[in-house]
Amino acid sequence: MRRLTRILAGALALPLLAGAASAAKAPSAITIGTLYASSGTFPGISMPVYNGFRLWVDAVNAKGGVFVKPYHKKIPIKLIAYDDQSNTATAATLYNQLITVNKVDILVADSGSVLTSVAVPIARNHKMLLIDQTGTGPTFFSKDNPYIVLIDTPVSSVWPKYIPDFLTTDGVKLGVKRIAILYSTNDFTGSQAVAIRDMTNAAKAPVKIVYFHGVPTATTSYTVLINNIRAARPDAVIELGYPNNDIAYLRALRDSGVKFKWQFAVYPGIEPELLMKTVGLKGLEDVFTYVPSSVLQYKAGFGMTLPQYRQAWDKKYGETKIAFGFNAVAGYTTGLLLEKALATTDSMAQLALRKAIFAQSGKLTTIDGSFKLNSEGAQIGEITPLGQIVADGKGGEKFVIVYPHRLKTGAPVYPAK
Repeated sequence: MRRLTRILAGALALPLLAGAASAAKAPSAITIGTLYASSGTFPGISMPVYNGFRLWVDAVNAKGGVFVKPYHKKIPIKLIAYDDQSNTATAATLYNQLITVNKVDILVADSGSVLTSVAVPIARNHKMLLIDQTGTGPTFFSKDNPYIVLIDTPVSSVWPKYIPDFLTTDGVKLGVKRIAILYSTNDFTGSQAVAIRDMTNAAKAPVKIVYFHGVPTATTSYTVLINNIRAARPDAVIELGYPNNDIAYLRALRDSGVKFKWQFAVYPGIEPELLMKTVGLKGLEDVFTYVPSSVLQYKAGFGMTLPQYRQAWDKKYGETKIAFGFNAVAGYTTGLLLEKALATTDSMAQLALRKAIFAQSGKLTTIDGSFKLNSEGAQIGEITPLGQIVADGKGGEKFVIVYPHRLKTGAPVYPAK
């Protein structure tokens, strides 16, 4: 009996010993490395993403950290962030530093395709999973690269789907026959332009692309380009650029008095506060744009609701000059997906983290919409509806969703007033 008692006692002690060993191995912090751009071309999209992500980090740390399944406990997050100043060479150096010097557990890319592009081969070479926040270039994703996952926005070949869908159906009924496309030649907007052109042509609708032209992302003068577009006599004009491009283009339209019958631009919807400050209602009224998750409320199954998040953002950043828009939502969503992954991963190995993120595909809805990945790690959910900006009668703007029809909140104004 005494021998049996000792055996049973030893057997009961094994799980306790295993638990103690597991706890002993737990790190003092989970280190996450990322970059941001406080100057140069991209602070308008980078700083909101970074601050949204930082808000999530601070929130979970205030509750004792994030639960990490392999260690069966909450662990604080240590965020290591460097300023790449919108420079791809600097970003490449700093991504390498985060991996080889800081030896971070998780690598998160800076915002946008340009600053993400240099991280893709670096992460792959080091077999480090790249948490791609908003870098949507289709070339980033391939069957032979498991070290990338796009979290917060659909890949560029999917993102603009509702533009050609609208123009080749509802647009045709309105009288749209001739389309002009002006785009900045980077992975983000260049791939959108190609996708819109190809989807429009594939629709076999009675519409024709009469102008298709790319310009450098650094372009700030649009007067000649606008005159060239006008000479092509389009019924609809699509301008695709980063914030600085959209601001310069829409200002040039406003100042010249040119008003195309149907005008689309990216960032009046993606960063509405920034564009209102820099372009004004006169330059934005009747413009078509994406209606992002900072405007359209999705029923979140995890994390804060949009009003709750906006309140938290205003409390933390209200006195700063950083505008609230889609990118602010994107950074927070990155944190939510990492929180889910860490709570369910079998280990801290990079491909185990990838597996845990993939396990959320098709199952998770946040304030950014429905999260869904294809087999290559590209986001194919979270598609933004197409909307039009109209005056709200109070000196501000509001968004009218025109497509898809299941989300429609009003009729499009065509031609523009």
